[in-house]
Amino acid sequence: AAAGRQKRKVGRPRRAAMASATLAAAASAPTSGAVRKQLEKLQADIDKKMAPLADTTLFEHAKSVPAIASDKSYRLGTTRMLRGHLAKIYAMHWADDMDAEKLVSASQDGKLLVWDAVTTNKVHAIPLRSSWVMTCAYSPSGQFVACGGLDNVCSIYPLNKDPVPRVCRELVAHSGYLSCCRFLSDRQLLSASGDMTCILWDFEANKQLMTFNGHEADVMSVSLSPQDKNVFVSGAVDATCKVWDVRTGRCTRTFDGHTADVNSVVFFPDGLAFGSGSDDFSCRLFDLRANRELAKYHESRIQCGITSVAFSVSGRYLFGGYEDCHVNVWDTLKGTRLLSLAGHDNRVSCLGVSCDG
Repeated sequence: AAAGRQKRKVGRPRRAAMASATLAAAASAPTSGAVRKQLEKLQADIDKKMAPLADTTLFEHAKSVPAIASDKSYRLGTTRMLRGHLAKIYAMHWADDMDAEKLVSASQDGKLLVWDAVTTNKVHAIPLRSSWVMTCAYSPSGQFVACGGLDNVCSIYPLNKDPVPRVCRELVAHSGYLSCCRFLSDRQLLSASGDMTCILWDFEANKQLMTFNGHEADVMSVSLSPQDKNVFVSGAVDATCKVWDVRTGRCTRTFDGHTADVNSVVFFPDGLAFGSGSDDFSCRLFDLRANRELAKYHESRIQCGITSVAFSVSGRYLFGGYEDCHVNVWDTLKGTRLLSLAGHDNRVSCLGVSCDG
């Protein structure tokens, strides 16, 4: 017993010494603020090194490229009107190559509608458990559609022979609203949320594969690289766009430039750049190889935010959906606004370009 008491007496000072050493190490460790300053300094140094390499701008370099014909032969107009929803349509998404003429739309009337854009017929009408839907997606094979919104849940529906498709998976993990979702395959899906994260899912197994942390505010949009499905870009309310590697779960680079919420991001067709639309009244083009902003698309008379962006198949046109009910069409090489498409009588909440153009 005496030996045990002696050991305890010896152990107390040792534990006290270890505790004091731990406290000292914690005190000497850099705070998050100090780490942030170090990162900002490193980024400033990198920008300084790269500045001499930026010897021209996209618009200057493209001066020798012929302008798009001014004879209005490129005029765009309404070819179809899809009618059927009874409330605001918040999102839409075109199918991939397998069913290029089909698209899915999500409305606050509590319906998910799958359309044949050629015939304007409704192929499927899916009743939703929550009418507060904010996003929808079509799988690459055309076998599934997904949606989500203020219920914080991503719901997946199989498009089989059932006249009224029923939910087959409900992915629950986000603590905020679901702002965007995109299929990587018929097994994997990527979701973005107001909880400042993105999540990669194996929806077949109903489990999370990876969580992507890094944004400091609501993530509003994601876009998958058309050349490498291991890469995606996200845009958020923190006014930044981030490029991520699905294999590691890490942000590989952050693009600044916008001064307000980034509402939409979309990859350029070759996968080497991406476009963005923001509440700062501008669309921008960022290049992954140059690691910088290449172009800003804006006119002083446009004083409203951009809700969504999309490129034409060639990449020459950049389409932007605006809160003033218009879709503006920009020449990506010249920076000029070619057209302003009118027709809607309320804000353009979402737009997309079919894969066949």
